[in-house]
Formats: sequence, C-alpha cells, structure tokens
Amino acid sequence: MKIITDERCTGYSQAGHPERPERVSRTLTRLRAQEEIPITWLEPLAVTDASLLRAHFPDHVKQVAVAKFFDGDTPAYPDIDAHARRSVGGALHALALARKGETNFSLLRPPGHHATRDRAMGFCFFNSIATAALEARAAGVKKVAVFDFDVHHGNGTEAILHNQPGCAFFSIHQHPAYPGTGLKSFDNCHNYPVAPRTPRLEWRAVAVRALEEMQKFKPDVVGVSAGFDAYKRDPLCQQQLEAEDYHWLGETMRKLGVPVFSVLEGGYSSDLPELILAYLKGLEGK
Repeated sequence: MKIITDERCTGYSQAGHPERPERVSRTLTRLRAQEEIPITWLEPLAVTDASLLRAHFPDHVKQVAVAKFFDGDTPAYPDIDAHARRSVGGALHALALARKGETNFSLLRPPGHHATRDRAMGFCFFNSIATAALEARAAGVKKVAVFDFDVHHGNGTEAILHNQPGCAFFSIHQHPAYPGTGLKSFDNCHNYPVAPRTPRLEWRAVAVRALEEMQKFKPDVVGVSAGFDAYKRDPLCQQQLEAEDYHWLGETMRKLGVPVFSVLEGGYSSDLPELILAYLKGLEGK
C-alpha cells in the first residue's frame, strides 16, 4: 500500500471547525501503529498552474493564491494555497501509482470535491479528484470515472466534469444535506441520493447500482472521492454505515479490475482512523 501524505497539511485550523488537523494526524498515528498492511509513505507531487487550470478558471487560481476570504465554512487560512496544492499533488501522485498498478491512498487535507471551477466552498479550495481525472485524460487515458461515496454530493466535481469527453461522474450521497444538489442524473453525471438514516444494506444496494452503471461506462481508470462521513456516528449527517461497510467499499474497488486511485474527502468522527484503515484493508484484500 502506497500512502501519500505530508504532515504540513495539519498546519492550519479554525477553532470549532469540523475539518480539523486531527483528521489526518490521528489517522497517521493509527496507520503507523498497525501491522496488518505494509505501508510505503510517499509525498505529493508538485503541482503546476497548468494542472490546476484543467479544472479551475485562472481567476480562481489567483484568488486562492492570495487567500481572499471565501466563506465561513471555507476560510482564508494562512498559506492555504500551498496546502490546497499539496492535496491536488496527492491526487496526482495517487493517479500515477494507480496507472502503474499500485494500491494507493492520498491522505491529505483540505478535501476537494465541493470546489467548482470558480468557487471555494464546503471546506474545499481546489478540486483534487477532478484535476486528476482531467490530467489522466490529458495523458491519454481514454475513459476516466469518478466514484464519490462521501455523504455530501460532490457538486464541484460534477460541475467540472459535466460533458467532459471521456469522463463520467457517479455519486451516492444523502439528500437532503449540504450542498443541496445531486437529485437527478443527466448527461455523464449519475446521482444516487439516499434519505437520512437509510439502512446499511439498502445503502449498499444503491451503491451496487451506481457501480454497475459505472462499469457500463467501461472506465480505464477510476478515481474515488473517499469520504467517511456516511458513518453512523459522524456529526455532520445521518447515515448508518459501519467500519465493515468501508471495508466492503475498498474490497469492491479492488475487484473492479481497473486502476483505482483514492483521495480523502470528508469524515469527521473520532473513529475516522479506523474507517480509513478498514477501507485500506479492503483495497489490499486483507
């Protein structure tokens, strides 16, 4: 297992904000202590403006660079440009590893799937998964799918990948919930909203439908927006998943038979380290 991280990503915070440094620091502690899966630790790749401009407008890249105020959920943290670029670099490194057949996970913050071409929102500044998907297309990958199992709809990824040739977006998410989008499927964007407190096995059945639809697309690479906030004790939403469901998701990704790269999105419970470990064990077939 190759895990991409950089402990500098724990260097920003805001009191009371759920997207906090401990999400990564406590997960690193847990993964370093476990002996079930061997881990090779890697750093994110350097990110150029050319890569960011595949997914974002120039004015947005400039706005993040100067840390102009975004909103209360997505503050202008000091040095947020460097932090957000490292998250993109983690996704790009995960993509490169996947294309070489190596199991991977990008363990960085901030998350990315709410960031649109021109707006930072929902704790997200640059859209890492969409940038990586478009980078894959630019590198000659014919078909790229993004599968998003974060409890919140990846509105930014959807907006960026909508009608992009060779790209498709698939999302299972709670509705109603932030950001209020993702009720319908259209064009190359496939949405599977579930109600609050959906039973675990029913959630899995919906995920299976989404994955079957994704397989009809016949992707050459799959990017996973791995959010762990559909967990039953997550404070931000009302789903019912357990650690074993995240193991099942990892196992399901492994069995797709195509290169898969995964990036951390949400997940705000104190059990996040165990949920990530369960997912990684599924990816590894453990």
